[in-house]
Amino acid sequence: MGNIPEKIWTWQMVSPFKKERETGEVFPGRLEKTRIDVPKLNPGEVLVEVAGCGICHTDLGYYYYGVPTVNQPPLTLGHEISGVVVDAAGDVSAWLGREVIVPAVMPCRECHLCKTGRGNRCLSQKMPGNSMGIYGGFSSHIPVPALDLCPVTDRGDISLEELAVVADAATTPFQAARRADVQTGDHTIVIGVGGVGQYMVQILKALGAATVIAVDINQERLDVMEKNGADFIVNSMGKTPREVSGEIKAFRKKKGLPNFGWKIFEVSGTRPGQELGLGLLSFTGKMVVVGFGPHKVEYSISRLMAFDAELIGTWGCLPEYYPSVLGMITSGRINFRDFVQTRPMSTIVESFEEAHTQSPDRRIVLVPDF
Repeated sequence: MGNIPEKIWTWQMVSPFKKERETGEVFPGRLEKTRIDVPKLNPGEVLVEVAGCGICHTDLGYYYYGVPTVNQPPLTLGHEISGVVVDAAGDVSAWLGREVIVPAVMPCRECHLCKTGRGNRCLSQKMPGNSMGIYGGFSSHIPVPALDLCPVTDRGDISLEELAVVADAATTPFQAARRADVQTGDHTIVIGVGGVGQYMVQILKALGAATVIAVDINQERLDVMEKNGADFIVNSMGKTPREVSGEIKAFRKKKGLPNFGWKIFEVSGTRPGQELGLGLLSFTGKMVVVGFGPHKVEYSISRLMAFDAELIGTWGCLPEYYPSVLGMITSGRINFRDFVQTRPMSTIVESFEEAHTQSPDRRIVLVPDF
């Protein structure tokens, strides 16, 4: 047995986002530090002592925009988790004491989607901070199924809490690349190089993409990505999709690159980003929607027919891909340390507000300090 607590400390979202119908006044969710019971573990489950939990754009969606969760508040947000197994049901006791990454999406492994390779969108999946009742990552401990845990066997000088980012920000782009069937020699575009996009660029390069073009409205981020895998950068601030397309076309002609078959990854989750991606989508191309946004975008869907193009959605990441991404990080193929920061979990309210105001250049990981 490990250090099993009497109670679990947690930062619960006790009330959801709401908007007053009459006045239009907006109220974000409310977080409250509290203690909850340690559950009795079911067969196949373990109790993980949380080392760190990253703040994801999805958490902010629940908190600030009223994006619905499967379980209604009170619940604990947070699905980007690393930690140590401190208790386990008898049938999975071999996990005791092991450092692990908890997948953000844990499939049931029994349904048709799971059995046909689409378990990342399993309709019965467990997702911390959403569909696991009151349990989430912004806490001291969390009970989870052991089946899909990613063991951390050799992390070098990277701290376990920093590796929480693997659970979503670094693995979601890998799943997106697999959905797009990225192959060696492909030509790609990444729109939005924030918390997830910065890994999207690096993963595409690590997978052998011949060309990675990074597009963003933040020049500093673009300059960083030019040193971390981007072959060409475009600052789209104040530019129309046609103007951005013109810059990319000039680069393509200069390098003798084709005008067909490009794979576009829209990671910003913004209306301008999505409109730009759709504007760039051309002959036999693919656009993969990675970033989430609540808005609607108008598009002539017949263009997909005319271009023989594809518009693809992607969700989370299959747990079996986690070791590959972790290996890319620990081997240095992905620059990880420059894109993560840690803070005490007691700063959660301020950190949420900061991340909501301006997406941070370095992913914020909150470390329990209850």
